[in-house]
Amino acid sequence: MTATKGLEGIVATTSSVSSIIDGVLTYRGYNIDDLAENATFEEVVYLLWYGKLPNRSELDRLLKDLSENAAIPAEIIDQIKLYPKNVNSMAALRSAVSSLALYDEEANDMSKEANLRKAIKLQAQIPTIIATFARIREGKEPIAPKAGVSIAENFLYMLTGKNPEKIAVEALDKALVLHADHELNASTFAARVTVATLSDIYSGVTSAIGALKGPLHGGANEAVMAMLEEIGTVDNVANYINEKLANKEKVMGFGHRVYKNGDPRAKHLQKMSQELGKITGNLNWYNMSIQIEEMVTGQKGLKPNVDFYSASVYTSLEIPRDLFTPIFAISRTSGWTAHILEQYDNNRLIRPRAEYTGPLHQVFVPIEKR
Repeated sequence: MTATKGLEGIVATTSSVSSIIDGVLTYRGYNIDDLAENATFEEVVYLLWYGKLPNRSELDRLLKDLSENAAIPAEIIDQIKLYPKNVNSMAALRSAVSSLALYDEEANDMSKEANLRKAIKLQAQIPTIIATFARIREGKEPIAPKAGVSIAENFLYMLTGKNPEKIAVEALDKALVLHADHELNASTFAARVTVATLSDIYSGVTSAIGALKGPLHGGANEAVMAMLEEIGTVDNVANYINEKLANKEKVMGFGHRVYKNGDPRAKHLQKMSQELGKITGNLNWYNMSIQIEEMVTGQKGLKPNVDFYSASVYTSLEIPRDLFTPIFAISRTSGWTAHILEQYDNNRLIRPRAEYTGPLHQVFVPIEKR
């Protein structure tokens, strides 16, 4: 047996949820460009869970179910109030989502119907958890979710207490569509490994959140914004990037293991970053990003991934930097739960082997003689 580092190029399972073929990302066969320009996030959620786009009555039913399940248990709010004020936002989300299982009577019901109901609860409640955490750490009271609005609008409302502008809702909704699923990425694989043991859906999503927390996965967009803030202005870009490249240091937000000709999602967020910059009257982050892209692509041939422009989009929406990855989780919950449901439908325990590289033929020596 010979190991493949990082499982690169290994086909670990079959899936009908999403695909990346010749650099084209699809959800259930729909090109991401088509969905990003035309679909709402809730339509994409339905598509991922049920394998088809919803008609009007099916979408209305999903919206109603999500709205009715958006409130989180009071015990979870009390728990979040006990978290340290400087706790990592993804650690807070991971803990709160794990605790949701304690207050769901169906947590251990493994029927397909119960798991779909739990998927709805998770998709509806994770935005509420994040907004609740964000307000509590600022010494503010959490805001209850509003009925009859989209996940994107509800999240911005619960976060700020204000009815968001239409462009802000559209921007966040598009970002949620673009991040919803991405084949067998690290967090999705973690979720499938967990539920392949026939553990519950809450355990699967908690495992996924733990994987998403890492800076080489969901945390990359936070690292991009940290870089932009460190550079400060367009005038500083050239020296900063040239020094990075000369020292062979990684420039965050560039390159992707499964895309050789660029991430197809990046262009949609680039456009939204520019539009939001114009509306807010602050194109600094966008202009810096464009110059960084030109330099890195020109000198290294690396193209931006989805994280690169999502950083400036979220900043233009006045979302705190450490909430970027939790927002990623809001979106990716749709994909995680779709994959979890698929794993349950045709389950086999995921148990790969390892190439052993340690010593051989060791002989035990009694402790007195060591």
